[in-house]
Amino acid sequence: QVQLVESGGGLVQPGGSLRLSCAASGIIFSIYAMAWYRQAPGKQRELVATITNGDNAGYTDSVKGRFTISRDNAKNTVYLQMNNLKPEDTAVYYCNRYTPWTYWGQGTQVTVSS
Repeated sequence: QVQLVESGGGLVQPGGSLRLSCAASGIIFSIYAMAWYRQAPGKQRELVATITNGDNAGYTDSVKGRFTISRDNAKNTVYLQMNNLKPEDTAVYYCNRYTPWTYWGQGTQVTVSS
């Protein structure tokens, strides 16, 4: 069965950068469109970025021009490069399939604060 392990979060000042990683196992990773989601305290989980199995990327408006999603099928890993971080980016970040499995990993906490 699918397993997703997110990493790379942390505390960063506004304007800083982080690179998140998500290692997948138990699936044929390369055939799936993957995505990053985030959930801020008291808010619903939202879709942040997507990447198809053909490397076409899409982003929610609030992160366009700042975040970049990528994937390495040889490593069964999807990445999220986050630049020019803002306090409103503070959330737990999760990866999943674009059409999410019911399984979710533990996520990785990103805190943007001075």
